[in-house]
Amino acid sequence: MTEPAAPHRTTSTVPPPSANGSAPPPPPPPPPAAAQPGRLHTRISGLRTGLIAGFAILIVVMIFIIQNTHPLNISFLGAYLHLSLAVALLLAAIAGALLMAAAGTARITQLRRIMRRDRRKHKQAEQPI
Repeated sequence: MTEPAAPHRTTSTVPPPSANGSAPPPPPPPPPAAAQPGRLHTRISGLRTGLIAGFAILIVVMIFIIQNTHPLNISFLGAYLHLSLAVALLLAAIAGALLMAAAGTARITQLRRIMRRDRRKHKQAEQPI
């Protein structure tokens, strides 16, 4: 014999409206978690991480150079070079990195000039006439 199922009851998680008919304000958010003691990120730790990553990349580049020693003739603007494929690609990558660094430096310089100009304008606006 099976027993009859109990009637299904649903409970509402929405609080009843207040006396004036509007819903009560939502509960405040929980406080932020306290900082856990442990390792701190410092400049030295960032430098160490960068050095380790740079060393790993250097190992990969060295393996690439060792495996790609095929000779290659390069002519560029009247200059003729006889290099290995890996060295030619490495020089091309370095040239590209230098161009990107130059573009980034130019942009940073431009933004610093704009900030300096805005700072001067702000100081002049604060001075009484």
